[in-house]
Amino acid sequence: MKEFALLFRRNITSEEAQPSPELLQIYLAQWSTWISKLSNQDVLAPGGNHFSPEGRVLKPNQQVTEGPYTAQQQSLDGYLLVYAPDLEAACALAGECPLLQGENTSVEVREIAEPGKL
Repeated sequence: MKEFALLFRRNITSEEAQPSPELLQIYLAQWSTWISKLSNQDVLAPGGNHFSPEGRVLKPNQQVTEGPYTAQQQSLDGYLLVYAPDLEAACALAGECPLLQGENTSVEVREIAEPGKL
């Protein structure tokens, strides 16, 4: 089995894109169910977490930008590590992520490179 990172992105720059408290509770319940399913299938690898909305981006020549890096109004919100035989299987796992029910969200799937094989 190979290891893959599921990178979760969502719109954190717009108040309108944030779910209501009621909808957030539904999403959290769906998230817990999905995580339990991955765990029960023994495909959930150790590691993964959500990020706080604060951060800084460091660039060459000592340039510092306050706040997380955003592209197309999305910012990296967190990640999980999963085991799968190949990219297609990892994408199938990611495709069930409840985050994909929201607007302006995405899950990027990337294989973890073996050390020394970049």
